[in-house]
Amino acid sequence: MVDGAGAVAGTGGEPESSDSLRTFGAVVQALREHAGLSREEFGDRVGLSKHTVASVELGRRMPDPTFADRSEEVLGNTGAVRNAAKHLARQPGLAAWFRRWAQLEATAITLYTYECRLIPGLLQTEAYARTLFTNQLPPLSDEQVEAQWVARAERQELLRERPNTAFAFVLEEHVFRRRTGGVEVTRELIDHVLEIAQLRNVELQIMPTVRETHAGLDGPMRLLETPENKWFSYCEGQRGGVLISDPKEVSVLQRRYARMRSQALTLEDSVSLLQRMRGQL
Repeated sequence: MVDGAGAVAGTGGEPESSDSLRTFGAVVQALREHAGLSREEFGDRVGLSKHTVASVELGRRMPDPTFADRSEEVLGNTGAVRNAAKHLARQPGLAAWFRRWAQLEATAITLYTYECRLIPGLLQTEAYARTLFTNQLPPLSDEQVEAQWVARAERQELLRERPNTAFAFVLEEHVFRRRTGGVEVTRELIDHVLEIAQLRNVELQIMPTVRETHAGLDGPMRLLETPENKWFSYCEGQRGGVLISDPKEVSVLQRRYARMRSQALTLEDSVSLLQRMRGQL
């Protein structure tokens, strides 16, 4: 299972598409193209990003209740979007625990991530993400790969659209040194991560490969705080994950994450290490 926002069961946060979602998306796309609007232009008029528009048109995202009305105003008030919206139904496709995590993540005021396997989805470049998707087993179709990237790009907007949310990442040094996708992909990836690290609401720390004590050896984890100041955790494996809400269990993971932050390089030293790695490529 690969971090968040995937297109197929077991690989992410969006539900599998249903016939009604795909039909609704096709209606919206046909009307948008008939109106001569790009996804970005249409998104600007209805208050959505082009990635969100793409997710709706691909049948990967359930539109919010006001989407049909806003779309009708832009697309000529034919009634076609409202009529199609009446038949929308979401096919579960994924376990409820991940859908709940994705909902919590979208409104979180604090989001912590520790990752030891790969670059987290929120920080991936398109080239890096597509490398993961195209090498996934069992193989994905071109349509599935495209849908996965659209969903991931949409999720990444959280970093910039929620400036009051505190994002913190502790990443193992070796996930960069592996050079997933090759040297050029890694160069672009490090440049992108360095850019994200400059955001005021983002803290990035690197866990050095040589580290005698390490509080995260049990594997990757995510922690978040809701606007009501409740904490949840999510831990993921090869083919599944688990949402943890028990305060006692979450507390254990909070303590481990806090220890890891003290064991990782400082923010400044982490940036310096990434810059050195970039220069060595």
